[in-house]
This record gives sequence, structure tokens and C-alpha cells, in this order.
Amino acid sequence: MRLLPRTEAGRRSAGAALAGFCTFLNVYTPQAILPALAATFGVPLASTGLTITATLLAVACVAPFVGTISDRLGRKRLIVGACALLVLPTLAVAASRSLDALIAWRFAQGLLFPFIFAVTVAYIGDECDGPDTIRTSGHYAIGAIFGGFSGRFVAGIAAGMGGWRFAFVVLAAVTLLGAAAVAWLLPRERRFRPMQGGLGAALRTYGDHLTNPRLLATCGIGFGMLFCVVAVFTFVNFYLAAPPFNLGPGALAFVFSVYLLGMTTTSLASRVAIRIGRRRTLFGACALSAAGLTVTLVPTVATVVVGLGGICGGLFVVQSLSLSFIGVTVRRAKSTAVGLYVTVYYIGGALGGIVPAALWRMAGWPGVVALVAAMLVVMSAAAARYWRETPSGGRAA
Repeated sequence: MRLLPRTEAGRRSAGAALAGFCTFLNVYTPQAILPALAATFGVPLASTGLTITATLLAVACVAPFVGTISDRLGRKRLIVGACALLVLPTLAVAASRSLDALIAWRFAQGLLFPFIFAVTVAYIGDECDGPDTIRTSGHYAIGAIFGGFSGRFVAGIAAGMGGWRFAFVVLAAVTLLGAAAVAWLLPRERRFRPMQGGLGAALRTYGDHLTNPRLLATCGIGFGMLFCVVAVFTFVNFYLAAPPFNLGPGALAFVFSVYLLGMTTTSLASRVAIRIGRRRTLFGACALSAAGLTVTLVPTVATVVVGLGGICGGLFVVQSLSLSFIGVTVRRAKSTAVGLYVTVYYIGGALGGIVPAALWRMAGWPGVVALVAAMLVVMSAAAARYWRETPSGGRAA
């Protein structure tokens, strides 16, 4: 059986997917073991949430600068190096003797994540053209989705077998194997040209990006995507834990399996986008998410789970389309543009866990649904205005 993909494009897609997997395997891992962390360190459950917040804060702080480094030093060696270095803070998390130390090492993990995913997206934009850009971005998104699910799943299973420390050791081992696979599969970049001119040139690229309305609209769409995901999957736990559902923690954890539907829809949507364009595919994805939101208002567990599947199935498609569009709308300093996107994206996620709280208190789940639906409308409007075909007639939308 042939283990290595037959074509360079196949190797590129596989390597990009594994890079996404390695990153998101580690981002949200503690969500599966927060009660165990609280018991070990003798702290309130709410305090353990800082193990997630610290990581996202580190990502948001570092992402704007990763592009400048990558645009000077290259792509593959940064991706592979960051994947390999990620093993060290992951093992340090396992050895932490206090919650403060664990949070500090989680922050260190977050400093490395943008060097994997932001640079991978820039690599795709450099090395791929036309339909191959959409296809490879779709494979990257599938790897990221599966990594996000696997991190929670592996951590939960491994913690049940040998405790939460053992869970992080297992994740470190998987990450190391992933880094080796990325080094083996991902072709070295061929089209990369180092940026010249030092800090002044780097600052000018930010000026270019901040005056590019198509890029800014794409950043806004990414903001809305993660805002919606975090809002839905934060407050749906409260919704399902209350009457008439009364689900316990184990059943609530199982609800995250709907993430896997995003792998199927993203793969399908990549092929659809090649045929009809990104913009119309995004409209369909937002419509699917809106339909899923509506279904969750029917008060049975089955309908809520089906609705959540529709929400995931649509929103993860939006993420894939947005990432691939950056390569179309930005011609130089692409990893800097991705860094800007990532910063705005994670700000959206942070606000998604905070802003809906007032509506939850006033109107419950229907209030959260209304807010998320409004965000979907804004995202669609941004795409309608700015994801149009390129002036040369090539399909960008």
C-alpha cells in the first residue's frame, strides 16, 4: 500500500491537514478535564477556565508578529519547528505542581500555535493556485476540526486510564509524531520570496493590509465565525443542563461529537466552492447554520443535537472559505495578513463567551440564538459586498 501521496499537491494537502491537526489537538484540550484539574489543585471549577483563556490570549498577542518573522525566514521550517517545540510545554503542563504553573505553560503553548497555523495558511496561499487553494485549505480545515475533537476525546480517555497528567503526556507523544509526519509530507516552499527592508518594510505591510477592504471584511467574517461557535457551545451547555433536558456532564461532553460533521461539510463545500465560487458557498453555509439555530429552539435533545450539527456544518465551512480567500486578496506578506486575521478571529472567540451573557440572562437560549443569527446576517452581508470576482475576471468569489 502506498503511504506517501502520489502527487506533490497530495503531499501538500496531507501536510497542511496534519499541521492543523497538531495545532488544534492542543488548543482546547483542558475542556475535557477541568473537573480533574480543580480537584488536583483544590481550586474552584471556574478558575480552571484560565487554562483556556491563557492560551487564546497568547495566540492573540503573538499572531500579528508571526507574519513578519515568516515573511523573512520562510514557511516550512517554522511550521515543523513549532510543531516539534510544542512538545516541550505540553510535557511541562503534565509536570505542573500548581495551577499557576499550568496556566503559564499553557500560555507558552499558545505562543507557538500561530507559528503553525498562520504560517501554514500563508504557505497554502503562496504555493497553491485556483481550485488547489480551495482544496488544500479545505484539507487544512478538516485536519484542524479533527484535531479539536481529538484533543478533547484523547484527553478524556487518557485521563480516565491514568489521570490528567498522563493525558498530556499522550498528547505530547501524538504531537511529536505529527511534527515528524509534517516534516516528511509537506514539500518545501518553492514560491516564497523573503521580504526585504527590515522593520520599516514590515510596518508598511500592515499599512497595506489595514487599507485592504477585502482583507478586513474577511477578518470580520472570521471574527463572526468564532464568535458564533463560542457563543453557541458555551451557552448551549446551560440550555441543555436545565429543564426540560437536565443533561449531566457526561452527556454534555458527548454533544461535542457534532464537531465531526464539520469535516464532512467542509470537504463537500470545497468541491462546491470550486464550481460555484466562495461567496455563494458561504451564503449556503450561513443558511445551514441559521437553519440549525432554528431547530435548536425545539425543546427535545434530539432536535437540539441535530441543530448543533447544522450550526457546526455551516460555520466550519465559513472558516475554510475565509482562510483560502486570504491567499486571493493578498499578494504579498501573506503570513502577516494571516496573523492579522488570526488576531481578529480570536478576539471574536473571546467576545463570543462574554457578550451573549446579558441576552442569556434576559431571554435565555432564544436570546443567544437571535444574536448569533444577527451575526450570520452580518457575515453574509460582508461577503456579498467584498467577496466579488477579481478585476481580472478570475473567480475570487
